[in-house]
This record gives sequence, C-alpha cells and structure tokens, in this order.
Amino acid sequence: MSQSELNVVARPAEADLVSRAAAGDETAVCAIIRTHNRRLYRIARSIVRDDSEAEDVLQEAYLRAFAALGEFRRESSLSTWLTRIVFNEALQRRRRRVDLPTEPKGLQLEMQSQVISFPYSGNFTANPESMTVQKEVIGLLERAIDKLPDDFRAVLVARAIEDMSVEETADLLGIKPETVKTRLHRARRLLRADLAEYLGSFLDDVFRFDGARCDRVMDAVLERLKKPA
Repeated sequence: MSQSELNVVARPAEADLVSRAAAGDETAVCAIIRTHNRRLYRIARSIVRDDSEAEDVLQEAYLRAFAALGEFRRESSLSTWLTRIVFNEALQRRRRRVDLPTEPKGLQLEMQSQVISFPYSGNFTANPESMTVQKEVIGLLERAIDKLPDDFRAVLVARAIEDMSVEETADLLGIKPETVKTRLHRARRLLRADLAEYLGSFLDDVFRFDGARCDRVMDAVLERLKKPA
C-alpha cells in the first residue's frame, strides 16, 4: 500500500481521535501525545537547544493545541498542524530568551554543552559494550548537530531526522523549497566537517595491528622460515 493510500486510511481514524480529544476524552488526548511526541520534541529542541526548555515548549504547545482543536479544519494532517504550533512556540521562547539579561559565562557554557536527546529506537543490541559505543556515537552526533547554525539545524532535523518532505519543511519554516535543499546540503557538509575534525585524532587507532597480534604473526613467520623448504 502506497503512502498516499495509507494517509487516506489514516484520516478517518485521525478525525475520530481529534473529535474525541476535543470533547475531553483523555484516552484520545494521550494517544495524540504519544503519537506525535518524538517529532514535536525534536523540532522544539532543534530551535531552543535545551532539553528542559524543549519540554516546556511541548507542554505549552499541547495546551494551546488542545484548547484550539475545535479550530482544526483538517486541511492538513494533525501532525503538520501540531508541528507548526510547536515551531511557533519554540521561536517565541527563543526570542524571549534573547531579550533576557546575559547569563554568567559559566552558565552559558553549561547550556551550550547540552545535547539533543533523541529517543533511542530500541534497536540496540543487548551487549553492554555495543550499547555504550552506540550511545557515545549518538552523543557525538547530537553535539555536532547542536553546533550547527539555527537555520541549518532546523532544516536538518526536519528533513534528515524527522523525514519531513521538502514542501512540508519549507511550509513550516516559511522559506522556499530551494532554500530547504541548499540549507540541508550545507548542514550536512558542516556536520561532516565537524565529525571529521573530531574523529581525525582517532584514525591512528583504526585497524591497529601491534602488540600481541604483531608478535604472533612474526613468531609464526620465523617458525616457518626455520623449516626446510
């Protein structure tokens, strides 16, 4: 079944969910939140760059959305509608932050060190060592994404992480589709450069062949050389 066919099937169920949530059905409200939480959190976090503040944005946006469900005309999907509300709330939060007095340098550094906490997919292996390595890699990616310029980071999260279409991203950010493509290309280039700079110091350790492994091969070669041809 194609994605368009899936959307047609999903719309009636979504309409029923919206109607029930608008009537105060807590089960429907919880279902909407659970369905959209990850995307909305990532969008908010890409703008405010702070875990707890992104959660605050999400809460405020949900309150606004549920209070205005009666105004949801279903011309777009519920996901698109909610994403736009979260995006606007996050932008307002960031603008208010700019108007606040500058924090002490230590606090600024602490905030900059925070990373985007993308929820794990649950596909990690049970091996503790593998899980540790995977989490470290994710943490590295999160920090690199967090360092991107605001405009590039928002596009990268929407397109590459949340798999929003070029048109959806352009509509959300209020920019042209061509600008979305350009910013995504530049964001990926900056991300690769940042990761390459960080990983460069570890390249000498890749495919190491020294110590006991080197000695074992050397001993084997010497042993075979002693044998008559």
